[in-house]
Amino acid sequence: MVIRAYRAIGIDLQKLVHEDMQAHFRLYPNLWGLKQPDRNIDHRRVPNLQVFFQRFGTLLPLSRKPEDYRPGDLVTCRVIGIRRPHIMIVSDQLAFLSRNRYQIIHNIGRGPKQEDQLFIHDLTGHYRFRI
Repeated sequence: MVIRAYRAIGIDLQKLVHEDMQAHFRLYPNLWGLKQPDRNIDHRRVPNLQVFFQRFGTLLPLSRKPEDYRPGDLVTCRVIGIRRPHIMIVSDQLAFLSRNRYQIIHNIGRGPKQEDQLFIHDLTGHYRFRI
């Protein structure tokens, strides 16, 4: 979902992640037993995106304060229950029940959704990636 969102504004994250992994493969997590980058899957793996956004964006402190999160920020987490890495984009739409917290846009397997779930899962990263 993140890759498609950036592609829609003219940024090919798939290509950028792959090129950086080719040049700096040792900096990326070795969680899948690969000996070289795989352009077909690397951009879909949240741990790889975390490294990429740390290198080329701004790593921000994790916070439970809604005002610390701005539209366009990227937030990584571990999904409650299954503990799988996940990535979300902070929306520009405020949550219905909290007028100071933005909703997030994500795809957790049921298609892209905009929901009030910023603090539902265990947060693992907060990034700002600007063009």
